[in-house]
Amino acid sequence: MYSDRLKKINVETIENLLLHIPRRFEDFRNTTKIKDVKVGENVTVEATVEEIKNIYTKSGKVMQQAIISDGTGSLTAAWFNQPYLTRSMSAGDILALSGKVGFWGRKVALTSPEFEKLGTGSLIHTGRLVPIYPQTAGISSKWLRRQIKVAGDKSEGSIKDFLPQNILKKEKLISYRKAIKLAHYPKKMEDYKIARKRLAFNELLFLQLKSIKRKKKWERENKSIKLETDKKDLNKFVKKLPFKLTSSQQRSIDEILKDLIKNIPMNRLLEGDVGSGKTIVSAIPMLVAVKNGYKCALMAPTQILASQHFDTLKKLFSPYKFKVELISGGKKKERNVSADIMVGTHSLLHQKENMKEVALVVIDEQQRFGVEQREHLAKSKVKGKTPHVLTTTATPIPRTVALTAYGDLELSTLNEMPKGRKTIKTWRSFTA
Repeated sequence: MYSDRLKKINVETIENLLLHIPRRFEDFRNTTKIKDVKVGENVTVEATVEEIKNIYTKSGKVMQQAIISDGTGSLTAAWFNQPYLTRSMSAGDILALSGKVGFWGRKVALTSPEFEKLGTGSLIHTGRLVPIYPQTAGISSKWLRRQIKVAGDKSEGSIKDFLPQNILKKEKLISYRKAIKLAHYPKKMEDYKIARKRLAFNELLFLQLKSIKRKKKWERENKSIKLETDKKDLNKFVKKLPFKLTSSQQRSIDEILKDLIKNIPMNRLLEGDVGSGKTIVSAIPMLVAVKNGYKCALMAPTQILASQHFDTLKKLFSPYKFKVELISGGKKKERNVSADIMVGTHSLLHQKENMKEVALVVIDEQQRFGVEQREHLAKSKVKGKTPHVLTTTATPIPRTVALTAYGDLELSTLNEMPKGRKTIKTWRSFTA
């Protein structure tokens, strides 16, 4: 039962549990005597239960009221709709209670405080920076704190650091074991920040290692379809464009053309803001592929974007006798098997016969597609060889982040706008 609930918050192993980091903390470090409590403060008091009882309202609701004392005074503690509390504590129990001081009727009281019995070990729910975790139905922060405490105690000796000391020293990182401990049991918020820094380093490292692994697998398992470039024909195409290519467009095109003649198929990310000219950069290798006697496929995340790409490519290639076709899920009977350039959404994944002759796959807005979908497209072999893959994105990603998150892809960046291009304006419209 709990395992199914834990899966909803991505906890399936002990390590997942220990890496389930708090989203915030309640500061209950202020341990004070009852006589000194002030309304509005978060406090922790250590007191004896004098009595506890259920109080029933006329509407049928049940509330729990306890009277606690510590020798300097007495205080009311109140909870709502938790009748089991009268079985969890009884008169004479010595508790640590943490919560916000407010009013119960006209009396100063702790409202819905966390509590635990003293003398049972270190405090988990009170008297410290108490972690509040991402949770789900049936899994509370209090339950998670107990399980993380047990898991941490039992596995502490088996947590080994995989980073060498010289790296830890260079990057000013604490050990993996200490990071896990401080993430859940910080004495001050600075401890938590230091722990998060180490754990974030781990995440980025693993992300990059996975990318490198995918890249090595791509290079090991795939052979390219070498596409030769007719420079005269290409220059003629570029000269007929109604605008001049920017230096970053030209640089990106050169990088792509060099990929097309390598032994390993291209697997490149083209990054550029809206209006920076990604479409024309993508069209150049399409022209090369078709001139070499192969087909191309462009996949967009939505039918609207696919239609826009179709219109643009049809105009660009109007001087040629290329067949550009828009393929949608609802036009199965109208698909033209002889199309040179196919434009569509995920429906292209199912064009097995057509995809066999594809030498170049262009994927627009790559973050909208999973790795598996991209790999599925790349598996379309032409005589046992893998097509080149060019993915594009308009999402502004810093180069260092892009190289980490998409380390399996080569990176080309469009960092300037074509001359005469109107400024792109983005806004939201609200309707009543």
